[in-house]
Amino acid sequence: MHFIQVKTIMFPQVQIYRQLRENAFSKDGSFIADSPNVVKLLIEAGVEIHSIFATQEYYEKNEALLAVHNIPIAYVAEKAILEQVVGHRLHHNVMMHAIRPKETPLEALDNNIIMLTEISNADNIGAIARSAAALGIKSYLVPKQGPHPYSRRAVRVSMGHIGKLNYHRYDDIRKTITLLKQLGYRIFAAEVTADSTPLSQVKVPKKWVLLMGHEQLGIAEEILSLCDEVVTIEMEEGIKSFNVAIAASIMMYQFKVISKWAKPIF
Repeated sequence: MHFIQVKTIMFPQVQIYRQLRENAFSKDGSFIADSPNVVKLLIEAGVEIHSIFATQEYYEKNEALLAVHNIPIAYVAEKAILEQVVGHRLHHNVMMHAIRPKETPLEALDNNIIMLTEISNADNIGAIARSAAALGIKSYLVPKQGPHPYSRRAVRVSMGHIGKLNYHRYDDIRKTITLLKQLGYRIFAAEVTADSTPLSQVKVPKKWVLLMGHEQLGIAEEILSLCDEVVTIEMEEGIKSFNVAIAASIMMYQFKVISKWAKPIF
């Protein structure tokens, strides 16, 4: 591991750590991860690392972890320098610049998939990834038009658990749903409709896709018509919906954990 001391925020090689906008990372397919736990999970997941930017204390405390992984460059600085580089106060002492893992082809995803439509909030993308990893759902389908699952904010909110998931970014939701059906998946849409199936009554097959809608707009009628079944979480009267990340967690639990003890219907 090659250590380089950083004593000023103008040090050219660490300017990438100042970038917060997604377009700064789209050309080379890289990303920034923050905090020791997030960095640890992603290193253990096998991401390709460009560099780590941290305090001396971090390197000393994590010597065993870093010794068995390829860390090309280790920038070392006082915490005050790290904070000046990112422009705000930090509650941690490490950042990592790494390459996003390659996308998994659609046909190589697992039997159980969490899929998003036009999700616009990176926090929700990260929160759903964290819940999926916790529940053993290993495949994540997201639209190319929205935030990348390895965007800085999504990675942070996922607590690094995005590294446990296979992911695929699709262009056309209609074509993608059609292809998924051809691959043998039953498509469940999470939405409130007059004829939706209550979540407690849903029959879960071996291969399924759970489609979550936009935070405010939900799932368009034309997309619902392409799905095999619409599923709704039972709620108290007068309550219209959950936050999409919370709804996804409840539904994934029902689909994955409770259905694990039930015999698949097909």
